[in-house]
Amino acid sequence: MDFNRRAPLKIVLTSANYGLICRMPSSQPPVKPTAFKTIAIVGKYFAAGIAQSLSEIADFLVDSGRTVVLEAETAENTQLNGYAAMTPEQIGRHADAAIVVGGDGTMLGIARQLAPYNVPLIGINQGRLGFMTDIPLDRMMPLLADMLAGKVESEQRGLLEGSVWRDGESIVSSVAFNDIVVSRGAGSGMIELRVEVDGHFMYNQRSDGLIVATPTGSTAYALSAGGPLLHPSLTGIGLVPIAPHALSNRPIVVPDSSEIVIEVISGRDSSVNFDMQLLASLAHHDRIVIRRSAHKITFLHPQGWSYYDTLREKLHWNEYPSLEGQLK
Repeated sequence: MDFNRRAPLKIVLTSANYGLICRMPSSQPPVKPTAFKTIAIVGKYFAAGIAQSLSEIADFLVDSGRTVVLEAETAENTQLNGYAAMTPEQIGRHADAAIVVGGDGTMLGIARQLAPYNVPLIGINQGRLGFMTDIPLDRMMPLLADMLAGKVESEQRGLLEGSVWRDGESIVSSVAFNDIVVSRGAGSGMIELRVEVDGHFMYNQRSDGLIVATPTGSTAYALSAGGPLLHPSLTGIGLVPIAPHALSNRPIVVPDSSEIVIEVISGRDSSVNFDMQLLASLAHHDRIVIRRSAHKITFLHPQGWSYYDTLREKLHWNEYPSLEGQLK
């Protein structure tokens, strides 16, 4: 088989992906929840019981004197009537904040689309893990009331932007909140990748692929591949090999000012994905150029929120009993 033959580009877009790179001002004004007048609601519309949760939130917001808009697909699939339906772009231009009800996948999809518009996000967990949608469903109403009264913790998180270059031309580009992953095809063997950081050759790696992750993404695919946990406030980018042939190929964290270039040297059916929501096939000698995005995402949490509490709960660090009593 001729491995040097240029493969056709294949791009698969999911309904959650609209996140192609765009350039807009990225100033970050202070977050004042008491000043929020228009609030968008985004829901994991195929989840059981989601319509009731969204209806309760919408009623609460209206009763508090705010204008409610629904993300277009959420409106279409939940049949909540009486509210304007908006695309993510329209939400970005008109809403002061967005409440996202679902799991981390729901948050990923809308966060990537709203990042250029500096719309703060509040996450309510109706999924499984919920690293980003951290408000429990059974406590959402009192916590939302407190948060919109100004009792919030605010944090900003960075994104990555990446583009695929073939024969000197950019053929696809997008942003990622969690990670950009170069990987082998399901039915193929290892791929060989050449990796440069800021123009410096790092290594040639034979593996099942390479994960380039933000600190937010360090608790996602990168964690399952043996990568380190990175606090969201850190300014770093994790490079985590997937099942490397050489055990000396270990995860490394580089400054988020770095430009990372990954070249496909050999291997069949390789691809790159952005947050698992945009997929593009790769050919030999394609170069994936990755750097920090100019945009940031603002998350709003209940007052007293702690990232360490989230880790302890989601990773079940609190399930092991103390030995103190047994040692006496």
